[in-house]
Amino acid sequence: MWKKIHTGRVWRYGDDINTDVIYPGKYTYSDLTPEEMAAHALEDLDPEFASNVLPGDIIVAGRNFGCGSSREQAVTCLKYAGVGAVIAKSFARIYFRNAINQGLPIAQCAAVEGVNSGEEVTIDFSSGKVTTPRAEYSFPPLSSFVMGILEDGGLIPHVRKKLGLE
Repeated sequence: MWKKIHTGRVWRYGDDINTDVIYPGKYTYSDLTPEEMAAHALEDLDPEFASNVLPGDIIVAGRNFGCGSSREQAVTCLKYAGVGAVIAKSFARIYFRNAINQGLPIAQCAAVEGVNSGEEVTIDFSSGKVTTPRAEYSFPPLSSFVMGILEDGGLIPHVRKKLGLE
């Protein structure tokens, strides 16, 4: 569920976390439900993630999060695992777009070095602030258009709503 202000526990990762690490390629052509995909989220990077992630948890990462292939499962598995948002120094363009399209809140924040795994942070998407126990970091606030897509649960529900098909 989209919230303009979101608080959650952090899972911290580094640079160049590619889509094959987020959702292992060996499952790409398996006929899995989104819930089954979630069980494999980040399993090659952090085998404890899928069994320990809590609804609303936040992934904080370094540069180039979601690089690699354009597979949408890399967003789907995180969303259905319960991840409430992803913040990174930078994103692969296609991953960023896939996340917005699927309704997974995402923000690019260059100064996330001081965010640690396990701590609770608050993200204000409309004002562009990440607040940690020690500091506050700024990022470009999401546009009203992007926030509308997130509020509606993704691009398809957003378009259906705008066309009066809901």
